[in-house]
Amino acid sequence: MITLRQLRYLTALARNRHFGKAAEECAVTQPALSMQIRELERELGADLVERRPGEIAVTEIGLEVARRAERILAATRDLVDFARHRDVLSGPLKLGIIPTLAPYLLPRVLPLLQRRYPALRLDVRETQTQVLVDELVAGTLDCLLLALPIEAHDAETQPLFDDRFLLAAPAAEPLPKRRLTIGDVDQRRLILLEEGHCLRDQALAFCATKRRDAAAGLGATSLTTVMQMVANGYGVTLVPEIAADVEVRDGRVKLTRFAAPEPGRVIGLAFRRTSPRREDFDALGEIVTQAVRAK
Repeated sequence: MITLRQLRYLTALARNRHFGKAAEECAVTQPALSMQIRELERELGADLVERRPGEIAVTEIGLEVARRAERILAATRDLVDFARHRDVLSGPLKLGIIPTLAPYLLPRVLPLLQRRYPALRLDVRETQTQVLVDELVAGTLDCLLLALPIEAHDAETQPLFDDRFLLAAPAAEPLPKRRLTIGDVDQRRLILLEEGHCLRDQALAFCATKRRDAAAGLGATSLTTVMQMVANGYGVTLVPEIAADVEVRDGRVKLTRFAAPEPGRVIGLAFRRTSPRREDFDALGEIVTQAVRAK
């Protein structure tokens, strides 16, 4: 009989492509994990892993089984959530959030959550959008706070608020007195986050920059680093309004708004369609909205 343990071990092996790392993730010994994978192969009558000296490769069948196993494991977690959660926002909740949102939104949201839902045990995971979406679909995370839309057929989203973009430029930079248009932005001096950050893609989409080398690629992983580059005269950047109070405290940087329709992003929640915790997500969304409006 196929067990959930075997499926969990297989999905870990498919992610890590290494028996030792997969065993470490699952908190078991490598021989124990290997034995369970062989049992699963015997039960299915198929080779899931191609074993080579010093390395492994997951077969095409193995990858498809692992993909389906992730859905089964996610559905199992949803079943447990359904049985265990009686009160709104009580017990554990695993929340994923993008780096261009976490430092600016969480300080507003967490105190409200603590006061209103003291029984909530919140675990926060901060990383890039695609990693969060993959972990949500796999059932590792319960919900996400990020920029919408996202690409995930198994996920449902709930828009919460609009986060407009402002132009951050060196204080001495000559800019028009009126509100800006896209034509006022020198794309050759546009400093962006490294590849993989959704804020970079949103800025490129707004600026209609077709050439990836048109913007300054510094490999920055945080807005703080980008803002230091701007403060020292290396270029300009787009700053989400929610981050402005934290990131633009330097007198060497000035902020300017764009003319309507202002560019920006929609911030919202994402969660699995099958999750039974819709009431929790609605309550979390209300807290987030309230925290943003209270500024």
